[in-house]
Amino acid sequence: MSTTPTGKTSYTTRLSYASSDVACQLVFAPISFYLLKFYTDVFGLAAGVAGTIMLVARFVDAADAPIWGIVFERTKSRWGKIRPWFLWLCGPFAIFGVLTFLTPDLSGTAKMLYAAGTYICANILYTGINTPVTAILAALTANPQERVVLTCFRMFGSKLGVLIVNLTAMWFVATLGGGDDRKGYMLTVPIYAVMAVVLFLLAFRNLKEVVRSEEKPKPVFKGFGALRGNWPWWIIASSSLLFWIAFISRVAAAPYFFEYTLGRKDLISFAFTLDFISLGTVLGLPWFCRIWSKTTVWAGGLVGLIVGQLVMAWGLAHGNSLPIIMTGWALGFLASGAAMAMPFSVISDSVDFGEWKTGIRAAGLLAAIGAAFCLKAGAGLGGALPGWILQSTGYVANVVQTPAVLRGIELSVVWVPAVAFAAALVPVLFYRKFERLEPQIRDELELRRAAVNKGGA
Repeated sequence: MSTTPTGKTSYTTRLSYASSDVACQLVFAPISFYLLKFYTDVFGLAAGVAGTIMLVARFVDAADAPIWGIVFERTKSRWGKIRPWFLWLCGPFAIFGVLTFLTPDLSGTAKMLYAAGTYICANILYTGINTPVTAILAALTANPQERVVLTCFRMFGSKLGVLIVNLTAMWFVATLGGGDDRKGYMLTVPIYAVMAVVLFLLAFRNLKEVVRSEEKPKPVFKGFGALRGNWPWWIIASSSLLFWIAFISRVAAAPYFFEYTLGRKDLISFAFTLDFISLGTVLGLPWFCRIWSKTTVWAGGLVGLIVGQLVMAWGLAHGNSLPIIMTGWALGFLASGAAMAMPFSVISDSVDFGEWKTGIRAAGLLAAIGAAFCLKAGAGLGGALPGWILQSTGYVANVVQTPAVLRGIELSVVWVPAVAFAAALVPVLFYRKFERLEPQIRDELELRRAAVNKGGA
């Protein structure tokens, strides 16, 4: 093991770390925000079929997260364990992101299989390239406060990528397609894909793994030992799963909500660009975490999301009041910055806890399951639920919707997320006792590593 660096990271490292998640979102944000409506209104799939494809695909993909984790733990290259995956996977990820939005002239089963196949491959590759973004954090610095700073840069990059997509996607589709949305998507997504490849290569060039543990590959299943008694990790994983169910249900149902419930299709892009205000809490995280505990900040974000959902419900109850609804929608995005960023930050602390408790450091595996698996499984359920609800209420694309469908849209965009955000809050309330152990864990791990280095000298 090498000596554990505890100092500040350079701005080159911070900005390169941010660029890795800009790249991820340039390809994946179109899938997260627009794919359900693309499937139903452009590709011509039934809402229930589209929802089922999204669920099955995400769970197939979620199941590969542990496999990716094992692969990362056993990777050995001259560039490190985690970093080379930016180089190896950026091209395939970009290609399947493009294929997901193509509309070949197919019908029936062939159409469903194409949609499912391209979506599954895009998700598997997203896990393969996004998990390293999380896992490499533990290798960039051992300083918990610096990890919060790096997470802020990462989340800035993520939100910037989402903002770029939401500011330009519908304009590109309309302009490049000339009124033909199929052609518009076919020409738009490759633009984002090329940008993503360039940014991944920048991250590969500049990020260095300076915190290392075992150089020899561990037995395949040994890494799972880091989960034994690792209660901080279990808290992070369960809360993250519920958060992503809520968040993706909210955004997947939003295009239907603004078009059919509010009659303001013109507001869809603007509503999604409001995601950028979450940086108000993301960029304040280092300051917030100096004043309050990380547990308090994390829980506060989830409480803010619940309040935002209730404000939206209040606006609907008052004659679909657009000012009230948009206030709740914006409040939810503002609070989501803390609720989304904190798990990515503390997952590295759970890696330290696992090493401290079991002697096994499994950053790739814990990040793959605790972050990628939960994101994918949660997003699969969050994307499927609106599709199933719309199907059960009789949704038909591009027509005036019945009262039953409108109630289903409200359920998908307001109440399903509200309940799931509340459930995500519960495990977080138990995290504080483990957060108090962090200074002790850090000091004891440094002593162990120093002893190993001395013994190996």
